[in-house]
Amino acid sequence: MFMAIENQSKFPPIVLILLGVLLWSTGGLFIKATTVDAFTVNFGRSLLAALTVAVFTYKKGLRLDKFTLLTSLLYAGTLTCFVYANKTTTAANAIFLQYTAPIYILILSPFVLKEKFRFADLITVFLCLGGMSLFFLEDSSAPNQLASDIFLGNIAALFSGLFFGLYFVLLRHPRSLENRNPALSVFYGNLLIVLFMLPLLIQNPPAPTLNDYFAVLFLGVFQIGIAYILFTKGIASGVRSLDASIIGFIEPLLNPVWVFLFIGEKPSNWAILGGVIIIAAVIIHTIINNRDKAKIARRAEAIEQ
Repeated sequence: MFMAIENQSKFPPIVLILLGVLLWSTGGLFIKATTVDAFTVNFGRSLLAALTVAVFTYKKGLRLDKFTLLTSLLYAGTLTCFVYANKTTTAANAIFLQYTAPIYILILSPFVLKEKFRFADLITVFLCLGGMSLFFLEDSSAPNQLASDIFLGNIAALFSGLFFGLYFVLLRHPRSLENRNPALSVFYGNLLIVLFMLPLLIQNPPAPTLNDYFAVLFLGVFQIGIAYILFTKGIASGVRSLDASIIGFIEPLLNPVWVFLFIGEKPSNWAILGGVIIIAAVIIHTIINNRDKAKIARRAEAIEQ
């Protein structure tokens, strides 16, 4: 298996991106397929993910500094909140609310990266906020305890999006570009999760089934580790950021589909509508943003000539 990944140059780079995104999209399904709690899934998945990423990237160096520690903490928060959200609310809610990350990216980029905040950014933020609010309209019809769990799961998913947005902003910071190994924060983020979850598991030892072992194995090795390696390899092999971003939106679209097909969990109509608004707003913004960047680049070339 590892040799196959190393020889993945036989595949077109766009296929590597697609395979990575397809693996990411199975997260909700395999998390919900487990019978153990979120802490146990989080621990096992991250332990195996850290080992997988280390095997493939250790030659690029694993030096830890303060900036990498910060991004690793944000990445750890993203994964932890996402697992908890999938255990307490629907897979659709968990993934769609995580994809509100662009809201925080657009708001914070002018302050952290000195990027200009435009009118199109403001429209995108408002549309995403509107779509986000729809996820909280479904709780009133559910039993009290279930409604409470769904609400907490939705909040966890929102925090997952917040951490993911902060993480992505810092990845674009010049300090992050100094690292030879782009997977450093992924490796240390998963390692931090293992350290945080271990005391909880010692205090309340889990009793996983064979199915749990298989699901956690898939989540750690394939859904995080190999998926990240395939995606970054595709980017490094020349896939445009715009193409990779658009293909990346397959993840939130397929995630609840897999859960519905194999587990039978159906998202609410409000969640579907909210998800469509969020994903459509982010896709349109991505396309417009890249089109504007292309225009600026062409003007710069024309001036130089």
